[in-house]
Amino acid sequence: MTAQLFLGEPEAVRAATPGSTLVLGGEEGRHAATVVRLRPGERYLVSDGAGRRVLAEAEAVDRASVRGRVLQVTDEPAPALRLVLVQALAKGDRDEQAVETATEIGVDEIVPWQAERSVVVWRPDRVDRSLAKWAAVVTRASKQSRRCRMPLVCPPHTTRTLAARVGGAALTLVLHEEAAEPLAAVSLPAEGDVLVVVGPEGGIAPAELEALRDAGARPVRLGPTILRASSAGPAALAVLSAAERWR
Repeated sequence: MTAQLFLGEPEAVRAATPGSTLVLGGEEGRHAATVVRLRPGERYLVSDGAGRRVLAEAEAVDRASVRGRVLQVTDEPAPALRLVLVQALAKGDRDEQAVETATEIGVDEIVPWQAERSVVVWRPDRVDRSLAKWAAVVTRASKQSRRCRMPLVCPPHTTRTLAARVGGAALTLVLHEEAAEPLAAVSLPAEGDVLVVVGPEGGIAPAELEALRDAGARPVRLGPTILRASSAGPAALAVLSAAERWR
């Protein structure tokens, strides 16, 4: 079984070297000690969330921390080709389900989109709280999937700010049921941001689609069926990952 992964203090993780001692404290230390119940002699992973993974062996465990001996340090480079999920806000926590699965699949960045037909609206006084919820979902999913480089969660975009982001991306793919081009036939660039845009339950409004196309986006068809807002993005990311990363 793969060793459990925990998030450590970034400075401590960056300073770790084989043979040194690493203390896992705070909430992560308490979780490791009292929920996961690590015991001396067991091995586990600690990450800084930015690409460094430390394999350690527990030497001492109390109720609030785990002290371990560092066995191995691995640095995962940032990918040249970044997969970015632009997820329209959706009701019933379906957007959070999409964020969770996309994180497990390997998305590099997540952009909340306040689309015209989104039933859910992030009011200005609730944006920080809503972003914190998405970030918490990303953290849990990153740990579950043993990711040492967590995806970035961006502030929410309007269609206007999203169109501006499209202009600077290497490629933008808008999932749309009426598109003629299949996603599976798309060739990916060697580097840069690839945006995957997913609309809300009511679909992307015609004016929004036109604005994104004018900015350089390409509408693509995922498959013969219509997927929910919670599953369309992860399915598209899986298709792209299979073509580029899962080899």
